Amino acid sequence: MSWQPELEELATREAMARAMGGPDKVARQHAGGRLTVRERIDALVDPGSFHEVGAIAGRAEYGPDGRLKQLTPSNCVMGRGRVDGRPVVVVGDDFTVRGGSADATIREKPIMAERMAAGLRLPLIRVIEGSGGGGSVKTIETTGRANLPGGIGGEALYQLTGDNLSLVPVVGLGLGSVAGLGAARLAATHFSVMTKETSAMFVAGPPVVNAMGGTPLGKQELGGWEIQTRSGAVDHAVEDEAEAFAAARRFLSYLPASVHEVAPRTACEDDPARAEESWLSAIPRDIRKPYRARPLLESIFDRGSFFEMGRYFGRSVITALARLNGLPVAVIAGDPMFYAGSWTADACAKVIRHVDLADTFHLPVVHMMDCPGFMIGLEAEQRATIRWGVRTMAAINQSRTPWCTVILRNAFGVAGAIHQPAGRFNLRFAWPSARWGSLPLEGGIEAAYRADIDAAEDPAAKLAEIEQRLQLLRSPLRTAEAFWVEEIIDPRRTRALLCEFADQAERLREPGRIGRGMRP
Repeated sequence: MSWQPELEELATREAMARAMGGPDKVARQHAGGRLTVRERIDALVDPGSFHEVGAIAGRAEYGPDGRLKQLTPSNCVMGRGRVDGRPVVVVGDDFTVRGGSADATIREKPIMAERMAAGLRLPLIRVIEGSGGGGSVKTIETTGRANLPGGIGGEALYQLTGDNLSLVPVVGLGLGSVAGLGAARLAATHFSVMTKETSAMFVAGPPVVNAMGGTPLGKQELGGWEIQTRSGAVDHAVEDEAEAFAAARRFLSYLPASVHEVAPRTACEDDPARAEESWLSAIPRDIRKPYRARPLLESIFDRGSFFEMGRYFGRSVITALARLNGLPVAVIAGDPMFYAGSWTADACAKVIRHVDLADTFHLPVVHMMDCPGFMIGLEAEQRATIRWGVRTMAAINQSRTPWCTVILRNAFGVAGAIHQPAGRFNLRFAWPSARWGSLPLEGGIEAAYRADIDAAEDPAAKLAEIEQRLQLLRSPLRTAEAFWVEEIIDPRRTRALLCEFADQAERLREPGRIGRGMRP
């Protein structure tokens, strides 16, 4: 006698699970321009690589004879797969079953996914659509009691969600309406993505918010991609789900599987000694004239390797991942197109998070410096910019990853002082266009030399004469003369020197957990 009857019942249950919420709900998902969770996982991982865990977990109905009539699967699909040949853990919400809410989930499944990622030291990809929290208002009636958030037995997911940020790369893909705990799981990642037309994220959705009064808001008005990427709650927005999967795969390609490894170095066909004449004139002589930093960055790092994160948040700073002769590095750069590159409170928060990412996963940092200081003015004071500034100082100084700074233009004030970690050896180069000091001369001369200017027969001429004198003294070559800066370089040598830095940094990367955990 074989166990064939049980295997046949198992196959029946698996078929019911693959049917998800049923044909009507699947059709509704497709009509909204969204894939089902199983279609998403198939598109995300390498073909045929997904090994599902807990496929037949759900709520079953039995007939009078005790035999199975119907199985409604849990609205969480999880398991292991491969992305570009590398193993990962994937956990996804099934919106076709009770709209992805906790009413239809088995909480142990997402907890198991988080534990699996930590236990096997594998990257975790969360495919999120729904709330995924403690249930809806209706849950009170169906359970006969109210859920205490984080109550007995419920704290595991909350702790694991935070702890995994210090252990493995975590990616969140918001591919529909994401609220409550779902929003928290999307934000508690190293890299998060939304689809522009079909997703929205909020602590509470429009029905709850609109019930509180005020101007009625739709999903996009309350939590669309423009709001969430500009606020920094989400890192990236794409046109469709295929682009979201591609972004997740690319992000993971720069990182190790866990903090217990280092990121792989890939083959590089781009000449490490490549030099471009355009770099010589990339920085305008007119200090009031901005320049576009991204084309410059894209040309210095390995061709096609520049991968920006958080473009619409803290816009005076650019943060990205890139490669130097195949070695993954974290990039920080000033963007003079916004506030002349001054660090706002948001820019500081952005730098902190990127430095923490680099330190957690042992990525060398390249800082392409152009910062005239912290943002000033009433709004800057209202946003506690100096508090965020000193937090940035702490994050940079606490980092232990190899660091190289190239000063392209401005380095002024306290913000200028934290262009690299203090108290340890770092590489630093400056272009001939670099300028630095406690304060920019512009605006500062009139305050410092007010008495001389007022006493002059021609105040304007006196101001010009003082400015010309100080400009000569401020030459970076004079600073190098006193060895207050190590090297002034020909901009055309930049890539070669950075690739040499990458070679040195590769030997210094040490796997293992850093002394402090990373925060979202």
